[in-house]
Amino acid sequence: MKNNAQGGQTANASQYADNYAKRFAAQIVKDGYSPGSVAKYRATAEALWAAMLEADLCPAKLTDDRIDQLTLLIIGAAFPKDQKHCRYRLNRFRDYLIEHAGAPPRSEPPLDMSPRAVLKREYESYLRVQRGLSEETIYHCLRFFDRFLTAKFGDGLGNLNSIKPDDITAFILWLRKDQNAPRDKTGPSHLRNLFQFLFWSGKTERNLSAAVPKARQPKPTGIPRYLEPEEVNRLIEVVRGHKKTGRRNYAMLMLIARLGLRAPEVTAIKLDDIDWRAGEILIRGKRQLHDRMPMSPEVGEAIVDYIKNERRGPDRALFVSVKPPFKRFKDAQILRWILRDAYDATGISPPQAYVGSHILRHSLATDMLRKGASLAEIGDVLRHRSAMTTTIYAQHDVDALRSISRPWPTSGDAP
Repeated sequence: MKNNAQGGQTANASQYADNYAKRFAAQIVKDGYSPGSVAKYRATAEALWAAMLEADLCPAKLTDDRIDQLTLLIIGAAFPKDQKHCRYRLNRFRDYLIEHAGAPPRSEPPLDMSPRAVLKREYESYLRVQRGLSEETIYHCLRFFDRFLTAKFGDGLGNLNSIKPDDITAFILWLRKDQNAPRDKTGPSHLRNLFQFLFWSGKTERNLSAAVPKARQPKPTGIPRYLEPEEVNRLIEVVRGHKKTGRRNYAMLMLIARLGLRAPEVTAIKLDDIDWRAGEILIRGKRQLHDRMPMSPEVGEAIVDYIKNERRGPDRALFVSVKPPFKRFKDAQILRWILRDAYDATGISPPQAYVGSHILRHSLATDMLRKGASLAEIGDVLRHRSAMTTTIYAQHDVDALRSISRPWPTSGDAP
């Protein structure tokens, strides 16, 4: 009787596990994974549960130490090329058990109280609260925090007052040794934020932000590079031919070419930012400034076509990856890649060495100026905070400039 009872309990536990594996696999199917990937997820889930049964563990006892012991054997038995993803699948199944089977949540790692870690947390709070920077900018600021302090002090934290201007210059030169973009202002800008914080918080006696070298700028021509309207249209149309991403890429480029959005503003759009009844779209611009813009019919149609026929996944971002689990983009580099492929497909030569999506924004402004739009109207479309920013486009309108130019003095004009 005892053996029969134990056999019945084992069978029930196995069936219980099979149900969890099935439900977990069903969730993976909803996330859009292929049948082959779903089979791997389910096999991994079944392997973990089998190991739990053998160790006489229920989900409530699945602590960090026990899960590490079980997963180590499963990962070790996987093919070498699959071990990294096997660990990822196990973590996904553990998350499922935490949410649906009463497994204990992961233990919070102990808070690092080393001087450098404490300083980093203070800096992060300063960037978020005092400066009001975006999460993406904060991420990059913290990266440069680590890179500079590691270059100066190694893994620890030395005397911050020992930092000299020569240390900053040497670090900038080290960053630039393999770069071909002397105009890149990212590194110097993030370092200025760091040294302003150190002085503001009293960590340094001097404000070293003024010692950060400025990025070398080429001689200004004053005239932004641009594409002709027919070239812009060819670039936009050619991306529609891609089977998996054509509708998404077309809609993204349309937002830049027709509404003048910046690349980060495109990837930041959420589904809830579109007011379909009013025909407006919320733009999350620089310095956390938000604007509402009217959405032209062709842009709206492109977005609707993408949402209905190509977009997948639960993420509330408008534009998401085509790979499961269809998450939002971490940055706006995707638009640069899209435009680079469009140049290759059409044979159009980029008007500048750096292939960036900002060229479509310049092209829109130039085309508006040619069609008679005022600089104030162009500034409204591009959402310039300063009218002086828009005046760079005035140099394209030679006739208008000629009308306000003063006559060249001649000898007969002398008193």
